[in-house]
Amino acid sequence: MVFETIKEPETVELDLQKDERKQAMISEFEALQRNNTWSLVPLLEGRIPIGCRWVYKVKENPDGNVGKYKARLVAKGFHQQAGFELNETFSPVVKPTTIGIVLTIALSRGWSVRQLDINNAFLNGILQEEVFMSQPQGFVDEKHLEYVCRLHKALYGLKQAPRAWFERLHKALLQFGFVSSKADQSLFFKITSTHTIYILAYVDDILVTGSNAEVTHTVNGFHLSQQKYIRDLLVKTKMLQAKGLPTPMTSGLKISSQDGVPIENAQLYRSTVGALQYVTVTRPELAYSVNKVCQFMQRPTDEHWKAVKRIPRYLRATMDYGIHLKKAAELSLIGFSDADWGSNPNDGRSVSGHCVFFGNNIVSWHSRKQQTVSHSITEAEYRSLIELVAEITWIQSLLSQLQCKTLRIPVLWCDTLSTVLLSANPILHARTKHIELDLYFVREKF
Repeated sequence: MVFETIKEPETVELDLQKDERKQAMISEFEALQRNNTWSLVPLLEGRIPIGCRWVYKVKENPDGNVGKYKARLVAKGFHQQAGFELNETFSPVVKPTTIGIVLTIALSRGWSVRQLDINNAFLNGILQEEVFMSQPQGFVDEKHLEYVCRLHKALYGLKQAPRAWFERLHKALLQFGFVSSKADQSLFFKITSTHTIYILAYVDDILVTGSNAEVTHTVNGFHLSQQKYIRDLLVKTKMLQAKGLPTPMTSGLKISSQDGVPIENAQLYRSTVGALQYVTVTRPELAYSVNKVCQFMQRPTDEHWKAVKRIPRYLRATMDYGIHLKKAAELSLIGFSDADWGSNPNDGRSVSGHCVFFGNNIVSWHSRKQQTVSHSITEAEYRSLIELVAEITWIQSLLSQLQCKTLRIPVLWCDTLSTVLLSANPILHARTKHIELDLYFVREKF
Protein backbone atom coordinates (compact mmCIF):
# COMPACT_ATOMS: atom_id res chain seq x y z
CA MET A 1 0.00 0.00 0.00
CA VAL A 2 1.31 3.43 -0.93
CA PHE A 3 0.41 6.37 1.29
CA GLU A 4 0.37 9.87 -0.19
CA THR A 5 0.34 13.13 1.71
CA ILE A 6 -2.16 15.81 0.72
CA LYS A 7 -0.67 19.23 0.08
CA GLU A 8 -2.05 21.71 2.58
CA PRO A 9 -2.33 25.43 1.63
CA GLU A 10 0.02 27.84 3.36
CA THR A 11 -1.42 31.25 2.42
CA VAL A 12 -4.77 32.97 2.48
CA GLU A 13 -4.54 33.73 -1.24
CA LEU A 14 -4.29 30.06 -2.12
CA ASP A 15 -6.96 29.10 0.38
CA LEU A 16 -9.64 31.53 -0.79
CA GLN A 17 -9.70 29.76 -4.16
CA LYS A 18 -11.44 26.84 -2.49
CA ASP A 19 -14.93 27.43 -1.12
CA GLU A 20 -14.71 24.61 1.41
CA ARG A 21 -11.42 25.93 2.77
CA LYS A 22 -12.79 29.45 2.98
CA GLN A 23 -15.77 28.09 4.86
CA ALA A 24 -13.40 26.44 7.33
CA MET A 25 -11.85 29.84 8.04
CA ILE A 26 -15.28 31.43 8.51
CA SER A 27 -16.35 28.66 10.89
CA GLU A 28 -13.19 29.07 12.95
CA PHE A 29 -13.55 32.86 13.09
CA GLU A 30 -17.18 32.63 14.18
CA ALA A 31 -16.26 30.11 16.87
CA LEU A 32 -13.61 32.49 18.19
CA GLN A 33 -16.17 35.29 18.27
CA ARG A 34 -18.70 33.18 20.19
CA ASN A 35 -15.98 32.23 22.64
CA ASN A 36 -15.27 35.90 23.39
CA THR A 37 -11.63 35.25 22.54
CA TRP A 38 -10.85 38.94 22.06
CA SER A 39 -12.27 42.42 21.82
CA LEU A 40 -11.21 45.14 19.38
CA VAL A 41 -9.49 48.06 21.11
CA PRO A 42 -7.10 50.89 20.22
CA LEU A 43 -3.47 49.89 20.67
CA LEU A 44 -1.88 51.28 23.83
CA GLU A 45 0.99 53.67 23.30
CA GLY A 46 4.36 51.96 23.35
CA ARG A 47 2.98 48.47 22.71
CA ILE A 48 3.58 46.40 19.60
CA PRO A 49 0.91 43.81 18.70
CA ILE A 50 1.99 40.28 17.89
CA GLY A 51 0.92 38.89 14.53
CA CYS A 52 -1.22 35.88 13.67
CA ARG A 53 -1.64 33.52 10.75
CA TRP A 54 -4.00 30.87 9.46
CA VAL A 55 -2.88 27.25 9.65
CA TYR A 56 -4.69 24.59 7.66
CA LYS A 57 -5.21 20.88 8.16
CA VAL A 58 -6.83 18.26 5.98
CA LYS A 59 -8.72 15.58 7.86
CA GLU A 60 -8.69 12.34 5.90
CA ASN A 61 -11.40 9.70 5.77
CA PRO A 62 -10.49 6.08 6.62
CA ASP A 63 -10.13 5.43 2.87
CA GLY A 64 -7.51 8.18 2.59
CA ASN A 65 -9.69 10.66 0.70
CA VAL A 66 -10.22 14.24 1.81
CA GLY A 67 -12.95 14.34 4.43
CA LYS A 68 -12.88 17.79 5.96
CA TYR A 69 -10.85 20.96 5.83
CA LYS A 70 -9.98 22.66 9.10
CA ALA A 71 -8.57 26.13 9.62
CA ARG A 72 -7.00 27.38 12.84
CA LEU A 73 -5.94 30.90 13.76
CA VAL A 74 -2.53 30.81 15.41
CA ALA A 75 -0.83 33.67 17.22
CA LYS A 76 2.82 34.35 16.47
CA GLY A 77 3.91 33.72 20.02
CA PHE A 78 7.59 33.89 19.14
CA HIS A 79 7.17 37.68 19.09
CA GLN A 80 5.94 37.82 22.69
CA GLN A 81 7.98 39.88 25.13
CA ALA A 82 8.62 38.51 28.61
CA GLY A 83 7.20 40.79 31.28
CA PHE A 84 4.61 42.28 28.93
CA GLU A 85 2.72 39.54 27.08
CA LEU A 86 3.78 36.60 29.26
CA ASN A 87 5.17 35.61 32.64
CA GLU A 88 4.97 31.89 33.45
CA THR A 89 4.80 29.33 30.64
CA PHE A 90 5.41 25.95 32.32
CA SER A 91 2.60 23.42 32.00
CA PRO A 92 2.82 19.83 33.30
CA VAL A 93 2.31 16.85 31.01
CA VAL A 94 1.40 13.41 32.31
CA LYS A 95 4.32 10.99 32.44
CA PRO A 96 4.16 7.81 30.31
CA THR A 97 4.89 5.79 33.46
CA THR A 98 1.78 7.23 35.11
CA ILE A 99 -0.34 6.22 32.13
CA GLY A 100 0.97 2.65 32.28
CA ILE A 101 0.34 2.39 36.01
CA VAL A 102 -3.21 3.74 35.84
CA LEU A 103 -4.14 1.47 32.92
CA THR A 104 -2.66 -1.54 34.73
CA ILE A 105 -4.76 -0.76 37.81
CA ALA A 106 -7.86 -0.35 35.63
CA LEU A 107 -7.28 -3.69 33.91
CA SER A 108 -6.64 -5.55 37.14
CA ARG A 109 -9.80 -4.15 38.74
CA GLY A 110 -12.03 -4.54 35.69
CA TRP A 111 -12.68 -0.83 35.29
CA SER A 112 -13.84 0.80 32.09
CA VAL A 113 -11.58 3.34 30.42
CA ARG A 114 -12.77 6.35 28.44
CA GLN A 115 -10.75 8.74 26.32
CA LEU A 116 -11.96 12.30 25.77
CA ASP A 117 -10.70 14.87 23.29
CA ILE A 118 -11.39 18.48 24.26
CA ASN A 119 -12.12 20.52 21.14
CA ASN A 120 -10.23 23.82 21.00
CA ALA A 121 -8.94 23.21 24.50
CA PHE A 122 -6.52 26.13 24.60
CA LEU A 123 -9.35 28.57 23.86
CA ASN A 124 -10.77 27.77 27.30
CA GLY A 125 -7.68 29.14 29.02
CA ILE A 126 -8.11 32.60 30.52
CA LEU A 127 -5.20 34.99 30.04
CA GLN A 128 -3.87 36.87 33.04
CA GLU A 129 -1.52 38.99 30.92
CA GLU A 130 -2.41 41.87 28.60
CA VAL A 131 -1.79 40.58 25.07
CA PHE A 132 -2.48 42.57 21.90
CA MET A 133 -2.69 40.88 18.50
CA SER A 134 -3.21 42.15 14.95
CA GLN A 135 -6.60 41.44 13.40
CA PRO A 136 -6.61 38.15 11.44
CA GLN A 137 -5.97 38.37 7.72
CA GLY A 138 -9.18 38.21 5.73
CA PHE A 139 -11.33 39.30 8.69
CA VAL A 140 -10.26 42.88 9.41
CA ASP A 141 -13.10 45.04 10.74
CA GLU A 142 -13.59 47.78 8.13
CA LYS A 143 -14.99 50.15 10.75
CA HIS A 144 -11.94 49.75 13.00
CA LEU A 145 -9.00 49.26 10.67
CA GLU A 146 -6.48 50.60 13.20
CA TYR A 147 -7.78 48.56 16.11
CA VAL A 148 -6.10 45.43 17.46
CA CYS A 149 -7.36 42.33 19.25
CA ARG A 150 -7.08 42.45 23.02
CA LEU A 151 -6.96 38.73 23.85
CA HIS A 152 -9.08 37.44 26.72
CA LYS A 153 -8.64 33.72 26.03
CA ALA A 154 -5.49 31.78 25.21
CA LEU A 155 -5.05 31.42 21.48
CA TYR A 156 -3.02 28.63 19.90
CA GLY A 157 0.55 29.77 19.40
CA LEU A 158 0.81 31.80 22.59
CA LYS A 159 3.63 30.60 24.82
CA GLN A 160 1.40 30.56 27.90
CA ALA A 161 -1.56 28.86 26.17
CA PRO A 162 -0.88 25.33 27.53
CA ARG A 163 -0.43 26.71 31.04
CA ALA A 164 -3.63 28.79 30.88
CA TRP A 165 -5.63 25.75 29.73
CA PHE A 166 -4.17 23.47 32.40
CA GLU A 167 -4.82 26.02 35.16
CA ARG A 168 -8.48 26.25 34.20
CA LEU A 169 -8.83 22.45 33.99
CA HIS A 170 -7.02 22.09 37.31
CA LYS A 171 -9.31 24.62 38.99
CA ALA A 172 -12.46 22.97 37.62
CA LEU A 173 -11.44 19.47 38.75
CA LEU A 174 -10.59 20.71 42.24
CA GLN A 175 -14.06 22.26 42.46
CA PHE A 176 -15.52 18.82 41.70
CA GLY A 177 -13.61 17.30 44.60
CA PHE A 178 -10.61 15.86 42.76
CA VAL A 179 -7.08 15.95 44.15
CA SER A 180 -3.97 16.60 42.08
CA SER A 181 -1.24 14.03 42.61
CA LYS A 182 1.97 15.30 44.17
CA ALA A 183 3.94 12.73 42.18
CA ASP A 184 2.42 13.77 38.84
CA GLN A 185 0.41 16.98 38.65
CA SER A 186 -1.39 15.81 35.50
CA LEU A 187 -3.02 12.97 37.45
CA PHE A 188 -6.23 13.75 39.33
CA PHE A 189 -8.11 11.35 41.57
CA LYS A 190 -11.23 11.23 43.69
CA ILE A 191 -11.57 8.42 46.20
CA THR A 192 -14.65 7.98 48.40
CA SER A 193 -16.19 5.08 50.29
CA THR A 194 -18.33 4.18 47.25
CA HIS A 195 -16.23 4.95 44.18
CA THR A 196 -12.80 5.79 42.79
CA ILE A 197 -12.06 7.94 39.74
CA TYR A 198 -8.71 8.65 38.08
CA ILE A 199 -8.26 11.36 35.43
CA LEU A 200 -5.13 11.79 33.32
CA ALA A 201 -4.59 15.02 31.39
CA TYR A 202 -2.26 15.11 28.39
CA VAL A 203 -2.76 18.62 26.96
CA ASP A 204 -6.24 18.33 25.36
CA ASP A 205 -6.54 14.54 25.67
CA ILE A 206 -8.25 13.25 28.81
CA LEU A 207 -8.22 9.66 30.07
CA VAL A 208 -10.86 8.68 32.64
CA THR A 209 -11.17 5.42 34.55
CA GLY A 210 -12.66 4.28 37.82
CA SER A 211 -15.02 1.98 39.64
CA ASN A 212 -18.60 1.88 38.41
CA ALA A 213 -21.22 -0.61 39.56
CA GLU A 214 -23.02 -0.34 36.22
CA VAL A 215 -20.03 -1.45 34.14
CA THR A 216 -20.09 -5.18 33.44
CA HIS A 217 -17.63 -5.31 30.54
CA THR A 218 -14.07 -6.04 31.54
CA VAL A 219 -11.26 -4.99 29.24
CA ASN A 220 -8.67 -7.76 29.02
CA GLY A 221 -5.91 -5.65 27.59
CA PHE A 222 -4.70 -2.51 25.83
CA HIS A 223 -2.26 -2.26 22.96
CA LEU A 224 -0.43 1.06 22.98
CA SER A 225 1.20 1.91 19.66
CA GLN A 226 1.98 4.89 17.43
CA GLN A 227 1.40 3.50 13.96
CA LYS A 228 0.13 6.76 12.43
CA TYR A 229 2.92 8.80 14.00
CA ILE A 230 5.51 6.33 12.73
CA ARG A 231 3.98 6.35 9.27
CA ASP A 232 4.13 10.15 9.17
CA LEU A 233 7.76 10.01 10.31
CA LEU A 234 8.60 7.56 7.53
CA VAL A 235 6.94 9.86 5.00
CA LYS A 236 8.91 12.83 6.33
CA THR A 237 12.22 10.95 6.12
CA LYS A 238 11.29 9.42 2.73
CA MET A 239 11.67 5.90 4.09
CA LEU A 240 8.12 4.63 3.76
CA GLN A 241 9.19 2.41 0.86
CA ALA A 242 12.58 1.53 2.34
CA LYS A 243 13.48 -2.05 3.13
CA GLY A 244 12.82 -2.91 6.76
CA LEU A 245 15.61 -4.02 9.08
CA PRO A 246 15.45 -6.48 12.00
CA THR A 247 17.26 -4.28 14.55
CA PRO A 248 17.44 -0.52 15.22
CA MET A 249 21.23 -0.54 15.57
CA THR A 250 24.06 -2.76 14.42
CA SER A 251 25.49 -4.97 17.16
CA GLY A 252 28.55 -3.55 18.90
CA LEU A 253 28.40 -0.21 17.09
CA LYS A 254 31.17 2.11 18.28
CA ILE A 255 30.71 5.66 17.04
CA SER A 256 32.29 8.87 18.30
CA SER A 257 31.65 12.56 17.81
CA GLN A 258 34.68 12.80 15.50
CA ASP A 259 33.61 10.10 13.05
CA GLY A 260 32.52 11.19 9.58
CA VAL A 261 32.04 14.54 7.84
CA PRO A 262 29.54 17.16 9.13
CA ILE A 263 26.25 17.06 7.23
CA GLU A 264 24.75 20.14 5.61
CA ASN A 265 21.22 19.76 6.99
CA ALA A 266 21.83 19.47 10.73
CA GLN A 267 18.25 20.59 11.41
CA LEU A 268 16.89 17.48 9.67
CA TYR A 269 19.05 15.33 11.92
CA ARG A 270 17.81 17.08 15.05
CA SER A 271 14.14 17.02 14.07
CA THR A 272 14.30 13.33 13.12
CA VAL A 273 16.00 12.35 16.36
CA GLY A 274 13.48 14.45 18.30
CA ALA A 275 10.64 12.58 16.61
CA LEU A 276 12.32 9.26 17.43
CA GLN A 277 12.50 10.28 21.08
CA TYR A 278 8.71 10.55 21.11
CA VAL A 279 8.40 7.07 19.56
CA THR A 280 10.20 5.58 22.58
CA VAL A 281 7.07 6.38 24.63
CA THR A 282 5.59 3.10 23.34
CA ARG A 283 8.77 1.39 22.11
CA PRO A 284 11.11 0.49 25.00
CA GLU A 285 13.49 -1.39 22.71
CA LEU A 286 14.46 1.89 21.02
CA ALA A 287 15.64 3.58 24.22
CA TYR A 288 19.32 2.65 23.84
CA SER A 289 19.73 3.38 20.12
CA VAL A 290 17.83 6.69 20.30
CA ASN A 291 19.85 7.77 23.33
CA LYS A 292 23.00 6.98 21.36
CA VAL A 293 22.19 9.19 18.37
CA CYS A 294 20.97 11.97 20.70
CA GLN A 295 24.58 12.49 21.78
CA PHE A 296 25.55 14.01 18.42
CA MET A 297 22.97 16.78 18.11
CA GLN A 298 25.51 19.60 18.21
CA ARG A 299 27.67 18.44 15.29
CA PRO A 300 26.01 15.57 13.38
CA THR A 301 28.06 13.87 10.67
CA ASP A 302 27.28 11.48 7.84
CA GLU A 303 28.21 8.54 10.08
CA HIS A 304 25.79 9.71 12.74
CA TRP A 305 23.05 10.22 10.14
CA LYS A 306 23.68 6.70 8.86
CA ALA A 307 23.00 5.37 12.37
CA VAL A 308 19.84 7.49 12.62
CA LYS A 309 18.43 6.26 9.29
CA ARG A 310 18.66 2.66 10.45
CA ILE A 311 16.07 3.31 13.18
CA PRO A 312 13.23 4.36 10.79
CA ARG A 313 14.06 1.33 8.64
CA TYR A 314 13.60 -0.84 11.72
CA LEU A 315 10.30 0.94 12.40
CA ARG A 316 9.27 0.25 8.81
CA ALA A 317 9.47 -3.48 9.56
CA THR A 318 7.82 -3.21 12.99
CA MET A 319 5.27 -0.44 12.55
CA ASP A 320 2.55 -2.28 14.49
CA TYR A 321 4.74 -3.06 17.49
CA GLY A 322 3.91 -1.45 20.81
CA ILE A 323 3.20 -2.18 24.45
CA HIS A 324 0.51 -4.66 25.38
CA LEU A 325 -0.95 -4.07 28.82
CA LYS A 326 -2.92 -6.92 30.33
CA LYS A 327 -4.61 -7.84 33.56
CA ALA A 328 -2.24 -8.89 36.31
CA ALA A 329 -3.05 -11.48 38.95
CA GLU A 330 -0.81 -9.67 41.41
CA LEU A 331 0.17 -6.00 41.44
CA SER A 332 3.81 -5.93 42.48
CA LEU A 333 6.87 -3.98 41.36
CA ILE A 334 9.88 -5.63 39.74
CA GLY A 335 12.88 -3.71 38.44
CA PHE A 336 15.85 -4.65 36.26
CA SER A 337 19.04 -2.62 35.88
CA ASP A 338 22.15 -2.98 33.76
CA ALA A 339 25.13 -0.93 32.64
CA ASP A 340 27.56 -0.84 29.73
CA TRP A 341 30.84 0.05 31.43
CA GLY A 342 33.06 2.68 29.77
CA SER A 343 31.40 2.23 26.39
CA ASN A 344 31.54 5.86 25.25
CA PRO A 345 34.64 6.36 23.05
CA ASN A 346 34.66 10.13 23.63
CA ASP A 347 34.76 10.38 27.41
CA GLY A 348 34.82 6.82 28.75
CA ARG A 349 31.47 7.17 30.50
CA SER A 350 29.16 4.23 30.99
CA VAL A 351 25.55 3.81 29.92
CA SER A 352 22.82 3.02 32.46
CA GLY A 353 19.63 1.18 31.64
CA HIS A 354 16.65 0.05 33.65
CA CYS A 355 13.04 -1.03 33.33
CA VAL A 356 10.21 -1.46 35.82
CA PHE A 357 7.29 -3.89 35.64
CA PHE A 358 4.04 -3.32 37.51
CA GLY A 359 2.32 -6.68 37.58
CA ASN A 360 2.85 -8.16 34.11
CA ASN A 361 3.27 -4.82 32.40
CA ILE A 362 6.31 -2.70 31.70
CA VAL A 363 5.57 0.84 32.88
CA SER A 364 8.96 2.54 32.98
CA TRP A 365 12.21 2.24 31.04
CA HIS A 366 15.26 4.36 30.47
CA SER A 367 18.71 4.39 28.88
CA ARG A 368 21.13 7.25 29.47
CA LYS A 369 24.81 8.08 29.63
CA GLN A 370 26.10 8.39 33.19
CA GLN A 371 27.14 11.82 34.46
CA THR A 372 30.56 10.74 35.73
CA VAL A 373 33.24 8.23 34.77
CA SER A 374 32.91 4.96 36.69
CA HIS A 375 36.12 3.37 37.93
CA SER A 376 34.87 -0.20 37.69
CA ILE A 377 32.06 -2.42 36.45
CA THR A 378 30.76 -2.54 40.01
CA GLU A 379 30.48 1.24 40.19
CA ALA A 380 28.84 1.50 36.76
CA GLU A 381 26.27 -1.15 37.67
CA TYR A 382 25.67 0.49 41.02
CA ARG A 383 24.99 3.90 39.50
CA SER A 384 22.46 2.26 37.20
CA LEU A 385 20.88 0.58 40.22
CA ILE A 386 20.62 3.97 41.94
CA GLU A 387 18.54 5.35 39.07
CA LEU A 388 16.27 2.30 39.26
CA VAL A 389 15.78 2.74 43.01
CA ALA A 390 14.90 6.41 42.53
CA GLU A 391 12.32 5.53 39.86
CA ILE A 392 10.69 2.81 41.97
CA THR A 393 10.62 5.15 44.98
CA TRP A 394 8.70 7.67 42.87
CA ILE A 395 6.30 4.97 41.63
CA GLN A 396 5.66 3.85 45.22
CA SER A 397 4.79 7.44 46.12
CA LEU A 398 2.34 7.57 43.21
CA LEU A 399 0.71 4.26 44.18
CA SER A 400 0.41 5.43 47.79
CA GLN A 401 -1.57 8.50 46.72
CA LEU A 402 -3.82 6.30 44.57
CA GLN A 403 -4.35 4.02 47.59
CA CYS A 404 -3.10 1.06 45.59
CA LYS A 405 -1.22 -1.36 47.82
CA THR A 406 1.33 -3.83 46.49
CA LEU A 407 1.36 -7.27 48.09
CA ARG A 408 5.12 -7.48 48.44
CA ILE A 409 8.16 -5.24 48.56
CA PRO A 410 9.74 -4.41 45.19
CA VAL A 411 12.24 -6.90 43.81
CA LEU A 412 15.32 -5.52 42.03
CA TRP A 413 17.46 -7.55 39.65
CA CYS A 414 21.09 -6.83 38.81
CA ASP A 415 23.50 -9.13 36.94
CA THR A 416 26.69 -8.18 38.82
CA LEU A 417 27.31 -10.05 42.07
CA SER A 418 29.72 -7.46 43.46
CA THR A 419 27.07 -4.75 43.09
CA VAL A 420 24.47 -6.91 44.85
CA LEU A 421 26.87 -7.60 47.74
CA LEU A 422 27.80 -3.93 47.98
CA SER A 423 24.11 -3.05 48.29
CA ALA A 424 23.53 -5.54 51.07
CA ASN A 425 26.69 -5.24 53.17
CA PRO A 426 27.82 -2.04 54.96
CA ILE A 427 31.43 -2.40 53.85
CA LEU A 428 33.34 0.36 52.09
CA HIS A 429 36.49 -0.40 50.16
CA ALA A 430 39.06 2.00 48.76
CA ARG A 431 37.64 1.65 45.24
CA THR A 432 34.02 2.29 46.27
CA LYS A 433 34.13 4.71 49.20
CA HIS A 434 33.64 7.70 46.85
CA ILE A 435 30.06 6.51 46.19
CA GLU A 436 29.25 6.26 49.91
CA LEU A 437 26.20 8.55 49.77
CA ASP A 438 24.71 6.51 46.94
CA LEU A 439 25.22 3.36 48.99
CA TYR A 440 23.33 4.84 51.90
CA PHE A 441 20.47 5.83 49.58
CA VAL A 442 19.98 2.30 48.23
CA ARG A 443 20.28 0.64 51.64
CA GLU A 444 17.79 3.06 53.18
CA LYS A 445 15.17 2.44 50.49
CA PHE A 446 15.59 -1.33 50.27
